[in-house]
Amino acid sequence: MARAQDGDQIAYSRLLKAIVPVIRLLVRRKIQHDPALVEDVVQDVLLAVHRVRQTYDPSRPFLPWLSAIASARAIDALRARGRRQDWEVIDEEAVLDHADETLTDGHDAHGIQQQLDSLLSLLPERQRQVVELVHLREMSLVEAASTSSMTLSAVKSVLFRAFTTLRRNRDTDHE
Repeated sequence: MARAQDGDQIAYSRLLKAIVPVIRLLVRRKIQHDPALVEDVVQDVLLAVHRVRQTYDPSRPFLPWLSAIASARAIDALRARGRRQDWEVIDEEAVLDHADETLTDGHDAHGIQQQLDSLLSLLPERQRQVVELVHLREMSLVEAASTSSMTLSAVKSVLFRAFTTLRRNRDTDHE
């Protein structure tokens, strides 16, 4: 992945081919009775990996990063298909990292916006801006760097600090 981030297309192609079986296995752990949905999610994960590949930190293990993406996409797909009664989430940490289902049904969009605003208000202006660009507007890190007149490494650093702040706050709230 580090070579792919540096623009090595051959390494990137090999990586994508190598991770497909791993992604399929990870997704099957979440979606057990719908092979078509599994394949849809595998494709969605590959697209997500492509879109957010610059967020991978080469100093950290690759599999947990990939697993988090696969888990989030599988849960999102199950929610979108309305299969709440037919599945069980095995990864408890993934559940804790996602919003409560009752808030994502569209019944309380205002409440979700308030939660999001509340979380973002915990961040300094620069961190909030970068989080909004990358995660709400779904800009690439390069686009966010250009928009905010920052270097790519500065954007990565600011995102890391923002999520550290949010994690610290979540942990404090759960104590």
